[in-house]
Amino acid sequence: MAGSSPWPVVAAVLVGLWTVGVTVVAQTVGWAVDQTLLVAGLDRPVWLWPAIGLANALLVGVPTGLLALLPRSPAVRATGRAWLLGAITLGVLLTLRAIPTTAHEVYLAGFAATAALATVLIRRLGSGIHRSAREPVHGSPAGQGVQPSLLGAATARTRTELGAVLFGTAAGLALLLPWAWVGALGGTLETVLALLAAATVGWLAATVLHTGFWAAFAPEPGGSRTGLVLLGGLVAGVALALLAAGTGQSGTQLAVLLVLPPTGFALAALHAVGRARSAGAPSSADGAAVRPDTAGGWLVGIAAIGPLAFVDPEEITLLLAVTRDVPYWAAIAALGSLAVAVLLAVGYGVGFGRSTAALPRRPVAVAVTGVLLLGAGAVYVGLGSPGWHGERLFVVLRQQADLTGVAGAAGPAGREARGREVYRRLVDTARSSQADLRRELTRFRLNHTPYYLVNAIETDGGPAVAAWLSRREDVARVLVSQRLRRLPAGGGPARGDDPAPTSPGWNLTTIGADRVRAELGIDGTGVVVGSSDSGVDGTHPALAAGFRGGDDSWHDPWNGTRAPVDHGGHGTHTLATAVGGQHVGVAPGARWVGCVNLDRNLGNPADYLDCLQFMLAPYPPGADPFRAGRPERAPQVLTNSWGCPPIEGCARETLRPAAAALASAGIFFVAAAGNTGPGCGSLDDPPAPYPEVFTVGATDRNRRVTFFSSRGPAPGGAAKPDLVAPGDEVLSALPGGGYGAQSGTSMAAPHVAGVVALMWSANPALVGDLATTGRILRDTAAPVDPTFRSRQPADECGGPARISGAGIVDAYAAVRAAQQLDQGR
Repeated sequence: MAGSSPWPVVAAVLVGLWTVGVTVVAQTVGWAVDQTLLVAGLDRPVWLWPAIGLANALLVGVPTGLLALLPRSPAVRATGRAWLLGAITLGVLLTLRAIPTTAHEVYLAGFAATAALATVLIRRLGSGIHRSAREPVHGSPAGQGVQPSLLGAATARTRTELGAVLFGTAAGLALLLPWAWVGALGGTLETVLALLAAATVGWLAATVLHTGFWAAFAPEPGGSRTGLVLLGGLVAGVALALLAAGTGQSGTQLAVLLVLPPTGFALAALHAVGRARSAGAPSSADGAAVRPDTAGGWLVGIAAIGPLAFVDPEEITLLLAVTRDVPYWAAIAALGSLAVAVLLAVGYGVGFGRSTAALPRRPVAVAVTGVLLLGAGAVYVGLGSPGWHGERLFVVLRQQADLTGVAGAAGPAGREARGREVYRRLVDTARSSQADLRRELTRFRLNHTPYYLVNAIETDGGPAVAAWLSRREDVARVLVSQRLRRLPAGGGPARGDDPAPTSPGWNLTTIGADRVRAELGIDGTGVVVGSSDSGVDGTHPALAAGFRGGDDSWHDPWNGTRAPVDHGGHGTHTLATAVGGQHVGVAPGARWVGCVNLDRNLGNPADYLDCLQFMLAPYPPGADPFRAGRPERAPQVLTNSWGCPPIEGCARETLRPAAAALASAGIFFVAAAGNTGPGCGSLDDPPAPYPEVFTVGATDRNRRVTFFSSRGPAPGGAAKPDLVAPGDEVLSALPGGGYGAQSGTSMAAPHVAGVVALMWSANPALVGDLATTGRILRDTAAPVDPTFRSRQPADECGGPARISGAGIVDAYAAVRAAQQLDQGR
């Protein structure tokens, strides 16, 4: 790149550093903003990524444009042109991130089409854009005719280029190996589109880094290729960084940024040897100027398959970063590819960068490529997660069960009678209304699972199936049912280092649960509490004695386990707060049943329904919930420390029929408000906003509502939350026999579930009487100090009740009121 003056080179170095810095910062900050909005429960503005793309393109495009026009050095100008094309392409590709991450197939199809169109435009305009870079080739004066040796030289060049293509393919397969090990493919259509998108990335990279680009760094005949490999590799790496930043949805591009840019050196080495000619062979920079570098295209295209096909961008999220889930393994794969790229840069650079180096004979190149292809397949089948693991569809039918008029007296017997009637109506409605649709799904060989608590079906299928289902008269709505990709190994559950407490914690004394046991002798005996969560460590000393037992007290639709187990830790902590012994539970005398609906901290409507159906009518492992349900064995109280946001596929009303059915059956449904405060209206993820559930926010030990606690007003006008309870640094059980403190409205909700168990244990006549129980809880609640994001009227959420509900739950007062109600009767 050196010319008569060093300043063009200095300018190129500074512009390159600026380009990489701006791009990496823009992509990282954009993803961080994206995740912050997601964790806060806020919708991502449609304009976010297009705006980031425009800003990134302008900040990079202006200096690279000047670099492409002003210097006299052909190499510097070629550098500027490549970076300018990369910046423009980045700005265009980032507009596609306005497509929601839930529509991944649509994004991939749009990306492939846009990248292909950009490639065609670059090629068509390339002759004019790159004409200034064309120069006569050393040793072959311009204007000379075709030499007699042209045909033989062209044949030799074709053979050499074929060898370069094979080594480029081998390099791409080597970069793919880590992804084949730790990643997992999505659905069939999703994978095909990802392969197509990766192919267009390779084609685009080969066109931006065309043969004319490499010619600008070509050495003198017989000279060293070190300058081509080092300088050309650096310039190519910056251009690939721009293309990588625009490849994939939010999150995916961070992995691509680790994979593609380091391959620039391998591309340079392949080009150096791939364009080698015998002495005196004719060549033309003009002819090479707009011709894509085929070997580089194969390398980049295959390398891009890893992050595009083997990871779901929705799963590169902070919601899964708390354990060794998809973000962890995606980082491992990306770092593995980075290490491979560095080795390729060294190996190819040393092997092919010398002036006398030549590609091995074609059989050697074929053998190397074949071995790596077989190796990638063996890694995928033997060590990876073969098969299809894409999203499914959740089909909500138009007809829902009519539960009006379900009658039954309060008390255990009355609640059981109501449960049986609700179960019968739900199952009958689902069977009759789903019959035709299920026949059609079976005819098309689409695996499906029917549900009755919400009259719905989860089925295989992509956008085409969704469009067909949406046109059916019996279908109300078709949602994407998110499905997490498989992992090579799961992370261990959270474990606690604290010993068992020797006295009730601050949370129990704050609500007076210790006084209920000490002064009233009530501990929840006779009541069963159901937990739908990450699972339960059934061997924990605080919980082992309380398990109800039998063949219908545990359900694990994720892993099929037959005994209570917790792979995450969250469920053990929350359930122990409700019914645990060892001074951690509100109602230690109550029994419990459990279900796994949140094995890896992200679920979908079907996962949540699996457990809610089990809670309405438990059934033995492997049995048909439509036939084997036992509503008389249903738990009386449910504690639910989960929510179903849009990223998981839940629309606002998706689970509403389930909540209504459980209420009709006389089951007290307690739900956590969510942790997306302190903004007003942040209490919006189902099931928390539903009027049929009792929603609980969180307080700290000073009786102040925590900042993270979600607030009303709730969608639909429901007065939420109903109450608040301790939820900050609450000590409870964790898997493995230990204890630890955790925070969240997840920790608050089980306090109220435990209080209801105490109330119904003190007065069994209240069992199933949701209205009276809820009224007592609200009437006996103690004052609490609400908190505000600011003291502006807009941040007061319409009044303290939208922040703290009726106040903080008072277990002692509620149980006394329940006892007095019985005496009054």
